[in-house]
Amino acid sequence: MTKASYILILFTLLTAVVSPHSAIAMRPGGCVQDTLSGSDSTQKVVQKDIVDIFRRWKSKDKSDSSVRVTKIRSGKPIFSVVPAIGYTLSSGLTGSINVNTAFYTSNPKTTNISSITTNFIYSQYKQMTIPVQANIWTRNNNYNFIVDWRFFKYPQDTYGLGPDTKLKEAVGLEYKHLRLHQSLLKRIGKSFFVGAGFFFDKRWDITQELDPENKNEDIEKYGLGQKSSSTGPAAIISYDSRTNSINPLKGLYTNVQLRANMKTLGSTNNWQSLVVDIRKYFNLPRGSQNTLAFWNYNWLTVGGKPPYLDLPSTGWDPSNNIGRGYIQGRFRSTNLLYFESEYRFALTKNGLFGGVLFANAQSVSDWPSKNFKKVSPAGGFGIRIKVNKTSGANIAIDYGFGMDGSRGLFVNLGEVF
Repeated sequence: MTKASYILILFTLLTAVVSPHSAIAMRPGGCVQDTLSGSDSTQKVVQKDIVDIFRRWKSKDKSDSSVRVTKIRSGKPIFSVVPAIGYTLSSGLTGSINVNTAFYTSNPKTTNISSITTNFIYSQYKQMTIPVQANIWTRNNNYNFIVDWRFFKYPQDTYGLGPDTKLKEAVGLEYKHLRLHQSLLKRIGKSFFVGAGFFFDKRWDITQELDPENKNEDIEKYGLGQKSSSTGPAAIISYDSRTNSINPLKGLYTNVQLRANMKTLGSTNNWQSLVVDIRKYFNLPRGSQNTLAFWNYNWLTVGGKPPYLDLPSTGWDPSNNIGRGYIQGRFRSTNLLYFESEYRFALTKNGLFGGVLFANAQSVSDWPSKNFKKVSPAGGFGIRIKVNKTSGANIAIDYGFGMDGSRGLFVNLGEVF
């Protein structure tokens, strides 16, 4: 069995807009022209994206080389729409429509750009995802309000617990999932933030394939149930020196989150988790458009017994990106350690095309002993297509290889980390 393959075709609304996930600062009332995007710019190079290519293709004058200008003003929202269709072996045909709104709440010189994003995803096999995500910055970045609300109707295979699970042991699950995560961070230094959140996860109508000859003993022993809830507060510490979070050339990002789920607030069990997310970016060679990036993601259960579907698992981080080379949910246990490195490099001077080489390694703890005894490596390569030169947003298309024949195509709008 191989990783489900993806063929994704992105159709971008052909207007010059700022990606809502970008945290770049721009001059008030100013404009962004065909230069290297964001404050991470280290050189002035005429930049192009797929909007420029489309405009030139449609132009009657094929020699037209006019500069596309995007005006950014405080308080004026900027909209972006990205429809997409795709195909996977596990979901069949998929379609989505993504709507983004970007805006400044105050002076763009001193305040990061805010965003609200929503989309609708539906598959041939009746899988459905509806997220609403917001990243709001107040005046002078004094406060950062973050929202991650999602509804899933998401049939998916699971393989049991620990690092030694086999692809042939897959069990089909189907469930509905409501996620309501929100947090508020207060700036206490130039790039340092502290805050708190309240997280709610509810799953119901949980069913699994009934095959007496292919029972998964881990699921039977750990327990799955027909519904589960995880509700509680979280304490958060964050440091972020990146100037363009969607496509950093340099900087450091660190986020530490301690979550306490409580039965008194409606959780199925009392349990606590700790997530440590560290990302470091080097502009290499200095002054180029190339980046050497490192990502360390540690997802730990520090107390209690989480519901089965709340356990740390491949591809179930908030961005759904850890573990390129393996199918989502491939490894699951009470603790997960992850490390990835990636080199991003320009293939064309105008930034339209780029490439990446990446390698990663993940280790989930044994169950029930909780010891780490095995590492599952993966690696691969990919291409990048500039979809928005203003924010630096790319279409990321990667092919990854894992162990035991696991492999597949991975597609993102924006960098993986």
